[in-house]
Amino acid sequence: MSKKANSGKYCSFCGRSEKECNVLISGVSGEICDICAEQAHEIVNETFKSSGKADPSISLSSLPKPAQIKEFLDQYIIGQDNAKRFLSVSVYNHYKRILQKNVEDDVEIEKSNIIMVGATGTGKTLLAKTIAKLLHVPFTIVDATVLTEAGYVGEDIESILTRLLQVADYDVAAAERGIVFIDEIDKIARKSDNPSITRDVSGEGVQQGLLKLLEGSVVNVPPQGGRKHPDQKMIAVDTKNILFVCGGAFDGIEKKIAQRLNTRVVGYTANNGSANVDRNNLLQYITPLDLKSFGLIPEIIGRLPILTYLEPLDRDALLRILVEPKNSIIKQYQKLFEMDDIELTFDEKAYEYIVDKAIEFKLGARGLRSIVEAIMIDAMFALPSEEQKDLNVTYDYAVDHFEKSELQRLNAG
Repeated sequence: MSKKANSGKYCSFCGRSEKECNVLISGVSGEICDICAEQAHEIVNETFKSSGKADPSISLSSLPKPAQIKEFLDQYIIGQDNAKRFLSVSVYNHYKRILQKNVEDDVEIEKSNIIMVGATGTGKTLLAKTIAKLLHVPFTIVDATVLTEAGYVGEDIESILTRLLQVADYDVAAAERGIVFIDEIDKIARKSDNPSITRDVSGEGVQQGLLKLLEGSVVNVPPQGGRKHPDQKMIAVDTKNILFVCGGAFDGIEKKIAQRLNTRVVGYTANNGSANVDRNNLLQYITPLDLKSFGLIPEIIGRLPILTYLEPLDRDALLRILVEPKNSIIKQYQKLFEMDDIELTFDEKAYEYIVDKAIEFKLGARGLRSIVEAIMIDAMFALPSEEQKDLNVTYDYAVDHFEKSELQRLNAG
């Protein structure tokens, strides 16, 4: 409890009187001040770090099991059962690896780094953001497109760990058991197999730099990010217990898969061996060999042993995504209007129109938000200032307002 007017109390550890500290916490037979409590917390953390023990707040019995992790993801993400299963198992095994205490039998669990391949708007980043809500370890999302080799314009590889440290409030022990999602991993693919007089500083060079992070090594990280210089104080981070999850669209990789399967992406020609191939979803046949053909170096593929794919979204899936998840787009707009005491409803045909436009734009689930925004912008501008307390979006209303929007004009152009 907080300090009282009784001036006879003092800290049993440092001897400070009640007047000399901000808070004096009373126990059964003594007191401790806020300064000593903070120091005790730091000592406990350092003790666990130096002894190599896991965080005492995490135990095997309290871990969410893979089925529970997937069940949580199902509340926010429609479909993609294959990717959910792989991600759930990888995260669960990551927890168990952190908790591994007995290595006397020489069985040391290796990291289950994972790479997810899927077209834009299928839910790769959303999967990462959603699973972060469930985790008890630091989690950060970084974009591979800004990374370059050291010494060139862009961000160094170490900036990935800087962001993880920031999320962990610079608690190195916590960051060293965290999870990093590297988005747009396909953008650092090797540009060409042909030799060039210029260096591939944002492609193969970045892949080479990532190897030490994915494999596990001690990396000196600038605490505030940016470029390293000789006089800068560095923080040493061991990446052997950091789980890396990578995602990318790998646009055009279907052609690589089709060539390997001896089939065609479009057309009528097919041989007997490819008769059973589902040409509408070639990603389900993806292998590490296809990633190598796309431009990832073999060394980095070997350090991402878990390979999974995200299925393309059909009309039914997009319709469910629009309305079913806990944080669906429609529920978000209904919440916005509810804060102005306005009840927002939609007709079923309006939903179907939105989905049809998303398919036409070929932006996946990400396009749904843009289309709904274009339809609702006039209402969001006018209704908060008016007396109207309800709005029903019909098919005609959706068509009329979308046809007038800038988005439709750009598409028509």
